[in-house]
Parts: sequence; structure tokens; C-alpha cells
Amino acid sequence: MRFHIFLRSTFLLLIAASPFALRAQFQNPTPDELKMTSDPKAPGAAAVYLYREETTDDERHIHTYYVRIKVLADKGKELATVRIPYERGESKVEHIEGRTIHSDGAVIPLTVKPDDLVDVKTKHVQVDTIVFTLPSADIGSILEYRLQVRYNSESASSPAWDLQQPYFVHKEHFMFHPDWRSDIFIRNDRGQILNKLMWAMIGPSDQVIVQGNNKNIYTADLTDVPPVPNDDWMPPLNAINWKVEFYYTYASTMDEYWSGEEKWWSTGVNTFIEPNNTLKKAVAAIISPTDSDEQKARKIYAAVARLDNTDFSREKSKAERKKEKLREVNSVEDIWKNQSGTGNSLALLYAALARTAGLKAWPARIVDRDSAIFDKSNLSTGQLDDYVVRLVIDGKDVWVDPGEKMCPFGEMLWMHQLAGGLLMNESGADTGHTPATTYKENANTRTAELTVDAQGGVTGNARIILSGADAIYWRQLALREGDDAAKKEFTNSLRDDFPDGIEVDVDHFLSLDDPEKNLVAVVNISGQMGTATGKRFLLPGLFFETRVKHPFVALDKRTVPIDVHYPRMEQEDVTYHLPPGYTVESSPHTNDVRWPGFAALRINSAVNKDDSLEVVRVFARNFTALAPKTYNDLHDFYLKMAAADQQQIVLVRAAATKGN
Repeated sequence: MRFHIFLRSTFLLLIAASPFALRAQFQNPTPDELKMTSDPKAPGAAAVYLYREETTDDERHIHTYYVRIKVLADKGKELATVRIPYERGESKVEHIEGRTIHSDGAVIPLTVKPDDLVDVKTKHVQVDTIVFTLPSADIGSILEYRLQVRYNSESASSPAWDLQQPYFVHKEHFMFHPDWRSDIFIRNDRGQILNKLMWAMIGPSDQVIVQGNNKNIYTADLTDVPPVPNDDWMPPLNAINWKVEFYYTYASTMDEYWSGEEKWWSTGVNTFIEPNNTLKKAVAAIISPTDSDEQKARKIYAAVARLDNTDFSREKSKAERKKEKLREVNSVEDIWKNQSGTGNSLALLYAALARTAGLKAWPARIVDRDSAIFDKSNLSTGQLDDYVVRLVIDGKDVWVDPGEKMCPFGEMLWMHQLAGGLLMNESGADTGHTPATTYKENANTRTAELTVDAQGGVTGNARIILSGADAIYWRQLALREGDDAAKKEFTNSLRDDFPDGIEVDVDHFLSLDDPEKNLVAVVNISGQMGTATGKRFLLPGLFFETRVKHPFVALDKRTVPIDVHYPRMEQEDVTYHLPPGYTVESSPHTNDVRWPGFAALRINSAVNKDDSLEVVRVFARNFTALAPKTYNDLHDFYLKMAAADQQQIVLVRAAATKGN
């Protein structure tokens, strides 16, 4: 992050320095490095970092990079392409040098001029990326480059060091030299002087940072750094990646910082959503005097849901707003008069309308859990993404998500559940987390009637009923990309689970545009299924689970936390109408697999009076996030579930009745 520097005096003499003063020099490779074909410290790795260095000198306004990489497999050659983003006008990438050293010692220098590509360009900001590719990279090569980024002399850095990389790092060095000269100071956008430097870290030890004797140089040196985790079902990387982040702040402690931000934020939000005559007239037209508090809350929620949510449509340009006489948004009154706004502005509008109606409504500003986890040691409210609202109705908390289209009243997107941030309350605000949901609120119920002939031909239909997180996902996809696109994508998602040879087609959805009802997909099924072996015919026992890849089965051990996003329940009820002349010899036997307090699976089957076979499966997962220490139990449960889901149905041809 960069901060603007203010001068205490009208004149500042910058210290002149050589642009190469802090830059590392190219190193001669050792014989062992040249002949290396694999790395015992990183078995199977496509590449390893031999050395990395990052330095930031705020007195000279220079950030330098120096990197040495050994390519061990074909995939590792992708590291030969280097991308350096920078803000054009505020910084400049310069003094780029690079070379490739082959295993025989031959050196091929970088001679091609790097590309400068525009990533983002607005009226006020342009972000470019410098891209260059080191030449002649091959398996066994050493890739080496160095460069510097010179930034505006009127800005100060607060660097973030990514200690882990996609590949194993043998050695790395970091340095930060802040500018504490007495004639400059830094302010935030509220005018507060930021005269304290703090840091937070996730890493192997709290002792990574070394502060120089003059307390003006910070360094970190690490060896044998493991790569960035890449397991399935992980929490966002910001919660587990090794990193160091520096902060300029007005506070002496983390608690002091958040206490101050809570007061600033709650005061500002309360002022912004304060009821006024416009809102009173709006509420009077929405609710009736005899409505209960819940009826008022629901009616206001529906009214806000009907407004144009520009997160799902398109935020209008300044020229379009002027032509349509839309007001600049300085209060919730402006949002209501425009009848449109971003998701966050509509959430605040809902809180204001609810308060105007006499309801207890408290906004919360939280981190989107799909992309990050709230980090209290990160002394920045910039990590907070979205707004939700807590209502108190009849003494009970009701959390709502008015900024999200197709989210039913009383529910939140899964990424807004268990999400941390600033939560307003009756006495002000505090840091905390939104509540979790339960498996019953995120249900996927699948029923199917299938007719099987003697050659394995299958016809039938299914109804898939969704509630909670899955229903919201498909409805929002339909809003963004259209009903046909949602139907096509839903069909593709089913094909990944059904048996080979089965064709599925989503005929239509029911209640796709009504979030207060369950979403229903009506599916047509046809194709070939099963294997004939003499007099017997084999069918998959769990139709919807035939090709499902169960998580947490392949790995015996895990060191990374688990995050499955939200609790969930799956119910499957499939009826097989058998081919004439066949009876059931065996079918999925009763399974009752339990992990008490966390998950359960039950499977049973039965032959009906009409000789059809019905197979029922119910699976409930009542957890969201788990620590690595629980992995043994998790792994054991999913192994048992995977085995149970592989059961088969065996049909046998009935013996012909002999005549007299």
C-alpha cells in the first residue's frame, strides 16, 4: 500500500543515490545447481526457487526484486515469463536484466524489450503490467532476473512480503527501510497523522522479523520455505499463506486501532442511514399500520429487491446519470429517489427503511469469505467488502442480505456467513462474525423414476429441488447470463455425476425468479446403463453418485485447514422399474455411517409391491470449517462413504415356468 507524504517544511532535499545501490548482483551458479535434475527437499517439483530477494527503500523510493529459479520439469518453464504490475504515473519499472543459464553453463541474456500492457485504465488511475520472458528456458535451466520499481517521491510504502511462492524456496531475503525523517509525515483520508509502524504476520515463527539497531531497517531471512498450499477445500489463502504486512497507523495496538475504527464507522453509518421525510413517505406506501414487525421487515425487503441492483445490471456512467437526472449519492434518500444502487448501498437503504418503520436494524460491514478471511491483525478496513443487516424481531436476531439479488428474506449468501468484520449493535459497534447456517437450510433433494429394459436402455425423469446456497447460485447465474445459459450449465453439472452412457437434459426450471420458493429443475433422462453378465444384470446402486469424486479420500494426512463453504444436506430417492422377467438378487444394503456432531450417511433399499426397486440415500454435513487435527476423523468418514456409494444392484433373470 502507498500513502501520500506531507512535508512539514516547504522544501525537501532528496538524497541522491545510485539506482543500483540496493540491487543484488547476478550470482555464478554452483556445479551442484547446474547438474541438479531433482530436489530432495521438494520431491516431484517442476521448479524450485534457489534464491529470492525483495527490498523496499522509502528514502530512495525504490523497490527491488532479484530471483533465481531452477527448472526441473516442463511445467516449471512457465516461470520464465515474469509479470510486474505497477501504477503508471505513480511508479516506473526500470533496470530490467535477466538471463537463462543452461545446465552446461551456457548463458543466454535477455535482449528483448519487455512489453508494457494496460490492465486497468480509468479517468484517474492506470494500472499496467510489465511482461518479459527469459530466453531459451528449458528443463535444467537456471532462470535469473533483477529489476527495480521506482515510485513517486511523495509517497511512502507499507510493503507486504509473500513469504511463500508456488514452488519451494531454498533461501529468501526481505528488507524494508521506512522513511522517518522529521520533516515529513503521513495522513489518512480522515486527516489523522499515521506516526506508528506496525506489522502482522503468518509464518513459521513470530521471530522472522529482525529490527535493526537504529529501529529503521526491518529484515527477514528464511530458508527451506514450503510452497503455497494447494489442497482441495482450503480456506482463502490470506488465512494460511506465510506473509508479513506492514502498516502505518495512528494506533499503538491492534485493539486501539479497531476500537477507533468501530467508532468512526458506526458514527458515519448512523448519519448516512438516518430516517427523513422521504423515507417516511416511502415506508408508509410499503407497509400497513397493522403489520407485525416481521411483515414490515419482509415487505420492505421485497421493495428493496425490486430496485435496480447495479451489481447485477450495470452501474451507469456519469453522462448517463446526468441524462436520466439521477442524483449523486450522498445519503440513502438519494438511493431511494434513484431507485437503483450498488448492492452495498441497497443494504444500507434497507437498514434505513427498516429503522424508519420502527424496526431494530443494524448494518454489518464484513469480508467476503469466498476471497478472504477477516484478519484482525490486518490494520485496515479496506479488507471489508460487503454489507449485510441484522434485525431484531420479537427478541430474535434475523440476518438478511438485501444487497444480493435472489437471496430470500432471512438468509445470506454462504460467503457472508461466518464472515468477520465490523458489526453494529445497540451501543455502537464491535468486531465479530456473522452466524453460520445449518445443513437443513442448504438442501439438495433428487428424486427419479427410471424404467430399465433388458438391454440396459434407461428412460425416465428426475426432479431436483434446491434450497439455500445452491438455489441462490443458480438464480444469480440466470440473472447474469440468462435462463438458457443457466439451464445449459446446470445440465453440464449433472453429467459429471451420472453413469456413463446416460444423457440428461434440463427440460425447465420452476420458480427460477422467485427466491421465496424452492428452486426445482425438471430433468429428462435417457441412454444406456448397466452391464450384462450371463443371467445377471448389474446397475449402479446410487444413480446420482455413480461418478462423484469424494473429497478427502486420496490424502492420508493434511496440514492445511478445511473449508467446505457451508453445511449441506443431500437426499436421493430413485425408483427403478425393472425389465420384464428380472428380479432383484441384491441391492444396496443398509448403511448407517456416522461422525457424531459432524456428518452422517444413511443408505437403504427395498422392493416395492409392484416389484420396482427403491433406493434412498441421505447425507448431511453439518460443519463449515475444520482444523487439521480433525482430518483423521474426516478422512475415515469419507472413506466409508465412498465405499458405501460404490454398491451395485444385481438383477437376475427369473427361471422360465415349465408347462405340464
